[in-house]
Amino acid sequence: MGKDKLRRFRENLTFDCFVQPEFETVFRRDHPLKGRWGADFFHNDRPIVLELGCGKGEYTVALAEREPQRNFIGIDIKGARMWRGAKTATEQQMTNVGFLRTRIEFIDSFFAAGEVAELWITFPDPQLKTRRAKKRLTSPLFLESYARMLAPDAPINLKTDSKHLYAYTAEVIRRFGLPCEVSNPDIYGTGFADEVLSVKTAYEQEFLSRGLPITYTRFSLGGVREFAPFDWEGDELAEKDNEKERARRS
Repeated sequence: MGKDKLRRFRENLTFDCFVQPEFETVFRRDHPLKGRWGADFFHNDRPIVLELGCGKGEYTVALAEREPQRNFIGIDIKGARMWRGAKTATEQQMTNVGFLRTRIEFIDSFFAAGEVAELWITFPDPQLKTRRAKKRLTSPLFLESYARMLAPDAPINLKTDSKHLYAYTAEVIRRFGLPCEVSNPDIYGTGFADEVLSVKTAYEQEFLSRGLPITYTRFSLGGVREFAPFDWEGDELAEKDNEKERARRS
């Protein structure tokens, strides 16, 4: 492990905005902040917004700058990346920003029913292989977790360069009859991107430099709380296309 990464890990522990629980304190048990983020961490009762898979925290910080009347928490497992957002928030003395280092799979341990007002999912791993579909952050498995912590009608925002994840999410929305406010396949090409959507993460800048369109979906769970897993035809077709491509190149 590089010295710079170790330095960042150590510095993270000095930031008041950074929460890094031990595995044993959250595996199948509730963290002390569950249901207490407003009172014990932010010391106010403002709405809480999460960014899942926040990376360097660019979106978390940018949203917090634009909406000081709300609290924002960036969540990721990559502590060395999150260091950048936590350091920026600390240097700018931002009191409405927090960072939580944990796996998204453990999110039930941290947030109580109705505690979260909105979700942002920005450029997550699309988990393209069919056998990893359940790990997509818009899969039924994760939607059930979100349903347990989101306030009624809370929006979920997905911003991604992956056409496959975009299409998969559209199928999830269709299959469960979820309310969908926006489904845009190219926010810059269509001129849809506003000030918030125009915030660009490091990953997004890389994708744009390669000419990839950026998609955006905004939906809610509409009171649905149970999401049965399913096999999606789009995954099967993609697998077949990949097999044909591999055969062509061999």
